[in-house]
Amino acid sequence: MTDSDDEPSRLPQDLGSEAYDRLRAAIREGALRPGQRVTEAELAARLGISRTPVRQALTRLETEGLLSHEPRRGLVVSRPDHLQVVELYAMREVLEATAARFAAQHASEAELAGLARLVEAEAAGPQDSRALSAVNLRLHTLLHRAAHNRYLLRSLAQLTDAMALLPTMLGNPARARQSQQEHRALLDALLRRDAAAAEAAMRAHLRSAQDHRLSWLVAQIEVQPGGR
Repeated sequence: MTDSDDEPSRLPQDLGSEAYDRLRAAIREGALRPGQRVTEAELAARLGISRTPVRQALTRLETEGLLSHEPRRGLVVSRPDHLQVVELYAMREVLEATAARFAAQHASEAELAGLARLVEAEAAGPQDSRALSAVNLRLHTLLHRAAHNRYLLRSLAQLTDAMALLPTMLGNPARARQSQQEHRALLDALLRRDAAAAEAAMRAHLRSAQDHRLSWLVAQIEVQPGGR
């Protein structure tokens, strides 16, 4: 089916929302990588729709910080800098620690059982970074939902999208083991319905993750010839 066959029967805002959802998913899943240049024409062909809804989607994604303009390259998938990473983790600590506290208070038994299964899967499953990252995302997403606060969930969804712009640190075996231990401590607090301990465990987990992330960023800085 061509664009002309499909689009007249659908409202422009519907196509724009669909394009946005599909492009955001592509960024989150790594199909569109940080630093990758994107154009209306290429994405319209990729999605099988006209350029107008793609333009709407790109504007929305740029407003949310998932896309940005680079000199001489145009629109690209954003590459967070050091300051942005610090800001991102600061907001994660505030929002996810709150989610952990709320989850300890409001999570259903089924949700707690689901979190327990994910913690076990993280320890027992394949230890490659892609598999661990997928389990990690499912675990954090379920925790967000278990908080049972729609406004908090909306804010956390935006942070999750921003985190997709950063490579996983779970390819480092030491970090992967440490993260699993931190998730276990968090789960123990949730199972006890200890809101304060759950909040503290999440804060500790995110501060540890930030330390590893910033160490990685520093290691990526190239020393310029003649630099100090």
